Amino acid sequence: MTRRSTADHAPEVTSDACPTCQEFALAEAVANGERDYSRATDCRVLLKRHRQGGECTAPGEQE
Repeated sequence: MTRRSTADHAPEVTSDACPTCQEFALAEAVANGERDYSRATDCRVLLKRHRQGGECTAPGEQE
């Protein structure tokens, strides 16, 4: 079985993103680099919840 890299599916975080979005994106990138795909998935879920929860301060980031 071949594992596909999740790096191709990383969320786009712009330079004007809020600090929390940047932290989740960085944590996901580190996890992918360490091949810890479970932790990378957790970071993507947390980022999505953060954006949907109305806590995101970046313009246009709420999904």
